[in-house]
Amino acid sequence: MGAVAAGLRPAGPIDRIAVSVKDVSMVFGNVHAVRAASFDLPRGRFLTILGPSGSGKTTLLRMIAGFDRPTGGEIFINGEPVNAVPPHRRAIGMVFQKLALFPHMTAAENVAFPLKMRRHDARLIPQKVERYLDLVRLGGYGGRRINELSGGQQQRVAIARALVFEPDLLLLDEPLAALDRKLREEMQLEFRRIQKELGVTTINVTHDQREALVVSDEIIVMDGGTIQQKARPVDAYRAPSNAFVANFIGVTNFIAGRVTEVAAPRVAFEANGVPLAGLSADAALVAGMPCAGALRAEQVRIAAGNGRLDGLETVVDGHVVDCIFEGERVVYEIRVPALADTLMRVFDHDPESHLQFGPGDAVRLGWNARDMHVFQK
Repeated sequence: MGAVAAGLRPAGPIDRIAVSVKDVSMVFGNVHAVRAASFDLPRGRFLTILGPSGSGKTTLLRMIAGFDRPTGGEIFINGEPVNAVPPHRRAIGMVFQKLALFPHMTAAENVAFPLKMRRHDARLIPQKVERYLDLVRLGGYGGRRINELSGGQQQRVAIARALVFEPDLLLLDEPLAALDRKLREEMQLEFRRIQKELGVTTINVTHDQREALVVSDEIIVMDGGTIQQKARPVDAYRAPSNAFVANFIGVTNFIAGRVTEVAAPRVAFEANGVPLAGLSADAALVAGMPCAGALRAEQVRIAAGNGRLDGLETVVDGHVVDCIFEGERVVYEIRVPALADTLMRVFDHDPESHLQFGPGDAVRLGWNARDMHVFQK
């Protein structure tokens, strides 16, 4: 934990892993909430577990925290098995969506509470509380009651309270979900800054794609209780391991077809008689197999119906169905007759010419094989 954790012995090759999850499962009655989850998290890293509601992400976090005991597998924290260790005996700080701050206490008293519960030297508590309030940029706010603070300031108090006793691990359970978009995006950057400054190992749970991409060193994507991919944010985005990940992160177009040739990593396929190509790391793909090409909205180039898209491997004609102005970009919905009337979403790449096309306009779309990922269907 950097300077804050100066008392900890340096991590060597054996104890470099902060959290190790080995084939962990959780079954509630007939429901498999988590299925054989396994991953290692090095010390000082920021991991986000991302997935839709019911994917198992919160259950996995609760097992790491000790609130739920796995029905199978083992969890290790700093090399020690913790399945049988109750939450209060794990050196873990937590921040929840419901912050559970004490309204009758001041901000400083809230931050001091875990230190008093752990019987820290009372003479040193004020100085430590002040240091952590400064860390979350609330210096001078310690005397305010919780109801005198804004939502973002309350969030900062909760962060300071979770970190003040220098935990081995910080767990975040969708703590930003209740905030408005602008404040949520500001707090995402604050989480990243604080985590980098302290170096505390952190696991965050969210369904917010942007949050996962912004704050994390690594992302785990879950669905149906199963880990679908564990990767750096850039790799999860640019090289999704399967169609679910490709669809869940970002705005992705899917084109159904059938494989015609495989020359790894390049895969040729046909969609409604149109020859297409993309890349795939799936060794199981063979000629004749149904497949789906995944193409992100920002990878598609757009031009007027009589325009040129030189240098692109695939060019198709379409017509604009709708255009959605989002401020910094325009999202076009475009019907492509040659691809069985597939409706494709395309981002405007020319910020100086917003709304250059309107509904009914004829356009041309183009992309390269390297822009498309091919998955089994």
